[in-house]
Amino acid sequence: MKSHVPQSVAIIMDGNRRWANKRHLPLFAGHERGARVIEPLVDHAIKIGISYLTFWAFSTENWKRSEEEVQTLMDVFRKALHDPMMKRLDSSGARIKVIGDMTPFPSDIIERVDKLIEKTKENTKLTVNFALNYGGRQEILQAVNRLLKENKGEVTEEMFAEKLYTAGQPDPDLIIRTGGEQRLSGYLPWQGVYSELAFVDTYWPDFSPEVFDTVLSDFASRQRRFGK
Repeated sequence: MKSHVPQSVAIIMDGNRRWANKRHLPLFAGHERGARVIEPLVDHAIKIGISYLTFWAFSTENWKRSEEEVQTLMDVFRKALHDPMMKRLDSSGARIKVIGDMTPFPSDIIERVDKLIEKTKENTKLTVNFALNYGGRQEILQAVNRLLKENKGEVTEEMFAEKLYTAGQPDPDLIIRTGGEQRLSGYLPWQGVYSELAFVDTYWPDFSPEVFDTVLSDFASRQRRFGK
């Protein structure tokens, strides 16, 4: 399968709440279980040769959820950021980056994320992007406004891509959404124009390396033409 491994994979981590409801558990249990899925997937991605892995952890629309759930998510982020898992990701050679606008987040979370980015910036085995307060339309509008301020005149695709959060990174070869929903919800709309799409019924807390391999095997069987 290695010759058909995608260079970049982006994932919409969907189904935490439904996973918890199905088991009659509080919502935080689904979010906490979902956070624990990340490390084995990162380890597996490094093992099989994926270079970029992007997790959509919090969207610009997620602020519209109940105050209680937003606070729960912030607490889950705090716990994950201080978990030994992050040290292990660093030791494994993963470089941590963020795509999105983190300014609305609590200052302690921003500070911890900044430290992780700085600590792992020299790692080269895998770039792990966490999409935090990310929205595709927001990203495109931000890029447009940056270009307008610079008064660039006629804009090329390359110039536009350099103003996106993912500047310098390849577009995703594959976008996966867990949880059974079949839509992208504004995830990487510019970068994903030629991405292969995979919608799986598995809720995110149950998304294992084995399920990941099943999706990757299907990806390997596809013929990508890029409009040709």
